[in-house]
Amino acid sequence: MSEPTHPENSPSSEIPHAPSEGDQHSQEKHESVDPSTPEEALAKAMSEVAILQAKVAELQDQFLRGQADVLNARKRADEEVSKARKFALESFAESLLPVIDSLEAGLAFKDATPEQIMEGAQATLRQLKSALERNKVLAIEPPTGTKFDPHQHQAISMVPAEQEPNTVVSVLQKGYSIADRILRPALVTVSQTN
Repeated sequence: MSEPTHPENSPSSEIPHAPSEGDQHSQEKHESVDPSTPEEALAKAMSEVAILQAKVAELQDQFLRGQADVLNARKRADEEVSKARKFALESFAESLLPVIDSLEAGLAFKDATPEQIMEGAQATLRQLKSALERNKVLAIEPPTGTKFDPHQHQAISMVPAEQEPNTVVSVLQKGYSIADRILRPALVTVSQTN
């Protein structure tokens, strides 16, 4: 009787089989690896590290220069704001100098009549108003019947009046604004609501 044959002992198992797709892929992978020596691989890696370090140093330098530019721009802006404030105040003060001159001239005139004093005061007041207007300081003096505006007016009292409710009856003290900003609201009386 013959011995049973085992597949691993069979002659067909010694025949090389065709490589599978996975085997081909791993074989290609091994072939694509750089066949250089470890020394060459280390030298290549060291060269790449040196290139990256140079790039990092360049980026750090650019970052520091950028920070310096921002700081310089901020300093320049602060200086310009400071100069603008200084020169705005200088311009305002310069426009008030003629008013001071007029007041001093009026006080120096000892034998002035009441009419002359009145004329001098009115002229000086006109100069002062003109100086304020040139510097965008404007009076808030709402005419009677104007709708009450809490942003520009301050109501002192409510009084009975023959006009629409919640409107200005009289101005007790002018208000002033500078460049659309309220320096002082106008003090007003307001008509009562029914």
